[in-house]
Amino acid sequence: MQKDSGPLVPLHWIGFGYAALVASGGIIGYAKAGSVPSLAAGLFFGGLAGLGAYQLSQDPRNIWVFLATSGTLAGIMGMRFYHSGKFMPAGLIAGASLLMVAKLGISVLGKPHQ
Repeated sequence: MQKDSGPLVPLHWIGFGYAALVASGGIIGYAKAGSVPSLAAGLFFGGLAGLGAYQLSQDPRNIWVFLATSGTLAGIMGMRFYHSGKFMPAGLIAGASLLMVAKLGISVLGKPHQ
């Protein structure tokens, strides 16, 4: 019987990609529109998501910073998308954040408690 080697891509690597997406969104917002708030928010939330992904890589049960960050972004950017109707950037970040919240929830619920 073959042992299950886990997911194809570890969750923390997906988290690092998500963090890069958030941070690059802030940088692009600054480059295109000169928006300092976009730059600050992108780097802040991207940094928090990166920290959460790092914590996840050290202990797969330590999801709280990552969950709070992606949940907050899902709410904020979801509201921006709802009011503006523009997919870029609010809809993209809201969608990615919702996927991260779902992925974190599935990973927690799918593992036996230790």
